[in-house]
Amino acid sequence: MNGHELGEIYRRYIGCLNRQDWANLGRFVHDDVHYNGKRIGLSGYREMLEGDFRAIPDLFFAIELLLSDPPRIASRLLFDCTPAGMLFGLPVNGRRVRFAENVFYEFADRRIVDVRSIIDKAAIGAQL
Repeated sequence: MNGHELGEIYRRYIGCLNRQDWANLGRFVHDDVHYNGKRIGLSGYREMLEGDFRAIPDLFFAIELLLSDPPRIASRLLFDCTPAGMLFGLPVNGRRVRFAENVFYEFADRRIVDVRSIIDKAAIGAQL
């Protein structure tokens, strides 16, 4: 798989998230996926994402930057949203916030097996 193909798979994965198409998440995420060094599996990953959408009803993943070096993807995701209450331990409580996430993915068999995420919590705090 070349970088272009991997980038297209990633874009379809982001589309799956934005549609909250949980029935098809397994097409993009491996059963044994790890998140920030911990094995959470597909069901734990789905649970995490569903929780994110409950906390942030207008959550939308916008790709600002995408670099592909198979089997890895590096992406900078932008968020402009209105969390309902607490977000990452910060009392957002319905205020609109903008922040970024730098995230690194590793793929195996065309599915995500490892995710390393760094969220700019300082940007959120500065807006409160």
